[in-house]
Amino acid sequence: MDYVVMAGQLFLSLSILIVLHEMGHFFPAKWFNTRVEKFYLFFDPWFELFKIKRGDTEYGIGWLPLGGYVKISGMIDESMDREQMKLPPQPWEFRSKPAWQRLIIMLGGVTVNFILGFILFGLVLWTWGERYTPIESVKHGIVVDSLGMDLGLQDGDKVVAIGGKRMDRSGGNLLRREIIINGAKDFTVERGGREQVIAVNDTFIDVLSRHENKGMDLYVERILFVVDTFSKKSPGREAGIEKGDRIIALNGQPTTYFHEFRKGLMKSFPKAEQKEINYSRQVTVDVIKNFVAGSTDTVSYQITTTKDRGVIGIYPVFPEMAIQEYSFAEAMPAGYFKGYNFLADQIKAFGQIFKGKIKASESLGGFGSIAGMFDTSWNWYRFWTMTAILSLILGFMNLLPIPALDGGHVMFLLYEVISGRKPSDKFMEYATIAGFAIVMGLVLFANYQDIRRFFF
Repeated sequence: MDYVVMAGQLFLSLSILIVLHEMGHFFPAKWFNTRVEKFYLFFDPWFELFKIKRGDTEYGIGWLPLGGYVKISGMIDESMDREQMKLPPQPWEFRSKPAWQRLIIMLGGVTVNFILGFILFGLVLWTWGERYTPIESVKHGIVVDSLGMDLGLQDGDKVVAIGGKRMDRSGGNLLRREIIINGAKDFTVERGGREQVIAVNDTFIDVLSRHENKGMDLYVERILFVVDTFSKKSPGREAGIEKGDRIIALNGQPTTYFHEFRKGLMKSFPKAEQKEINYSRQVTVDVIKNFVAGSTDTVSYQITTTKDRGVIGIYPVFPEMAIQEYSFAEAMPAGYFKGYNFLADQIKAFGQIFKGKIKASESLGGFGSIAGMFDTSWNWYRFWTMTAILSLILGFMNLLPIPALDGGHVMFLLYEVISGRKPSDKFMEYATIAGFAIVMGLVLFANYQDIRRFFF
């Protein structure tokens, strides 16, 4: 069910982006009296799922969800309509229009993608604000995973600067981003009351960008296990544990922090080959009652963990989150800068790939990887954030100077404007075929990476 929800969000997001992108070509073409023969969501080789004719344009939905297109009269595109190009140019055709008009028509799609991405980022900030963990809320330092340890981090550290820049927010992804994208050479931690600078080896750009490491946090905030909330069916609450209590031991082993308690539970998970495992077992939990009020009274509880997950259904008080709220007037420019910084990161990441510091096979992914970036439940905040990201990525990718993409057409149009010479129709035909082969090769390569990661 989770995969269906993620796939549904991806399908809706891409459908919105494809239609709006093609409208970016459609309307400028109409403004310059250029005939648009087809406007399609998804491709329609051999047959279509739906079509309707209005004026000169056939509107429809294809069956192959790899994109969409508008077929503009007198233009060498993916339709490869050679017969039309053999006829004399007509005034309503793309090839009869001045170069500057053709350039505007071709840039319309990516322009919509960029503007839409910036606007969506702004609307997300206006609606939900921006949540983050202030560095001063990290009172007990961090808990480090294996990658973080390889970097030189230790449990209890507090990351206070990256590349010499002081941090006002906490989060392992901030450190990951600065190393991968900006090539940070060092970071500073507060350890044992003193600050210490830790150097970063260049090899970590490759290590951190590998697909299998993308879900790892490097570190999370370390917190005392002071009880805050309960799940709907909580064995811990049924046993008598209350909000404000502090859990200090599991089966006689001290668990000062929440992550220690979780690790202690996981250690006792049964190792079995069968698909359905009964995680229910009895554990002893030591608790300081009413810890938040200053009490020191300790009570032990015998608790039977849940069958499906092996937990006691209790959540701690997490570090206080800050929410930066925006008015509409503040959110729009903030959304632009958020989108601009995202695009800058993508360009830098491409640079790292060309330098050989990031492997393309590790950083690229197909539809499976993209769908995995959506939430497993329908989450509008995540949906619109991902749609903004995908809109900017589509705009950026479409601007690449590859024939068959908008950027390829723009490249040849700029050549025409500068040189005064128009590439021949035959040249454009061969270039489009070559470009389409390159694009399909990239699509197959990216989706193969998903298949390789899932099955092998």
